[in-house]
Amino acid sequence: MNCRICGEEPRIKSNKAVAEERARFLIDLEIAPEPSCPDESCPNHTIPVGKGYQSIGLSPSGSQRYRCKLCKKTFSVGKSTTGHKQPHKNRLIFSLLMNKSPMRRVCEVADIDPKTLYGKIDFLYRQCLAFAADREKRLLNGMAIHRLYIGVDRQDYVVNWTRHEDRRNVMLHAVGSADNNTGYVFGMHLNYDAKLDSEAVETDALAAGDYQTKLPFRRYARCWLKEDYTSAVRRQSKRKNTTGLQSEIEAEYAETIQREDVEVSEVQDSGRRLPTKGMQIHAEYTLYGHFFYLKQLFGGVEKLRFFLDQDSGMRAACLTAFQPAIAARRADAFYVRINKEMTIAEKQAALSVSRAEFESARKANPSLSDAELEILITKQHIANMAAFGKWQDRWMTHPFPNMSEPEKAVCYLTDYKDYDADHLARLYNKASMHAIDRFFMQVRRRLSILERPIGTASSMNRMWHGYSAYNPETIVKMLGIFRVFYNYCLAGQDKKTPAMRLGLAKGKVSLEDIIYF
Repeated sequence: MNCRICGEEPRIKSNKAVAEERARFLIDLEIAPEPSCPDESCPNHTIPVGKGYQSIGLSPSGSQRYRCKLCKKTFSVGKSTTGHKQPHKNRLIFSLLMNKSPMRRVCEVADIDPKTLYGKIDFLYRQCLAFAADREKRLLNGMAIHRLYIGVDRQDYVVNWTRHEDRRNVMLHAVGSADNNTGYVFGMHLNYDAKLDSEAVETDALAAGDYQTKLPFRRYARCWLKEDYTSAVRRQSKRKNTTGLQSEIEAEYAETIQREDVEVSEVQDSGRRLPTKGMQIHAEYTLYGHFFYLKQLFGGVEKLRFFLDQDSGMRAACLTAFQPAIAARRADAFYVRINKEMTIAEKQAALSVSRAEFESARKANPSLSDAELEILITKQHIANMAAFGKWQDRWMTHPFPNMSEPEKAVCYLTDYKDYDADHLARLYNKASMHAIDRFFMQVRRRLSILERPIGTASSMNRMWHGYSAYNPETIVKMLGIFRVFYNYCLAGQDKKTPAMRLGLAKGKVSLEDIIYF
């Protein structure tokens, strides 16, 4: 499209593809119906087990049996572990998986074979989804929350090759969102759909004429088709090495305007391939689906502040999904760029400069409190903002770094010029990615298949990584399990879990509470 006022040329996206991605994520929040009479013609069919039923003992597998008092139909209701031959090992396996034990070591310690282990992972994943859906239904039903400060970023994962004849890796991207105040992770979504059959999709796409149709109007607009992927490899581009935070910001803008579609940041190269099972999704559609998923969860939130990694696709998805809330001034969005390549000495030097600036301001304004001094210094930095890129976005160098974010720049994306200077300074001061970065760090440290790859490089960027997954669906399941474990089972120094701080749990949840949910 071309805007006749400002001259911008935004790319059209497929509403259908966005809706498909949102639906893919919302499935995780669906709550299974409670057991009831299986006879669809019986009035008790939708009435949960209770007064309308008679308990009649146990089945051979140990499941409770019931008889419907109306139609006399009998049925059994099993426990979550019904049919398990070794249910006593579930907790041990859960704990090992969440504490960086490689798959082979889990099998060794738990004395099980790989097939049993992957069956246990499937079971734990189902239980975690059911547990989280039961708790997060409060969010879907409009749970009242005063403020959320949501950091959004992406993390890349490598899938190992499975055939020596084709030693290319699969590179997938997961987008995650976490609240800076509570640490609660609301979503962690991978650009991969295990339910799609790639061969069937390719056949259907050819029949539908997708390859002759522009991307937004295709039947399978969200899916990476084989010929498109091959073409993308031919158009591969590599970013030049940059040093310094401002250089990184400039380089990101320069790379963005060179793209055919500014929202598409995925770069494919000849060392990568598509998954052999399921289908890889265009990362920009996963971003759109993620933000529309968050929109479903945040209906009861009074004010939303988004802190986004500098990514044009993430910006577009956030502003599209939350446009009504932004226009109503209930939501704002910021870019946050952090220099993550600094040494310990460089981090300490940056903190020393910040402390010196603060002490100088204290001497010049002895009557002001520390909080008032922070506002004053931030307003001075706002006055000295620099403009970058084609759109002349204005970036503020954050005056109060810490060891986890030693050098940080912030850009206000939704400035309606309606906040007073002090309010604006407080918003800039809130800008941080620490909650989602901490979750990402824990993913690397606690999940062996997702640790930062360490391998021996070969030609054409091909690498084999000792603990990486061979099936992308395993990554989806492990991320889903870990998100629940992180939110409900891992307590911080304040002895509270993220779910407790948010109000979705009264105490730390035990592994057994999830396993036997």
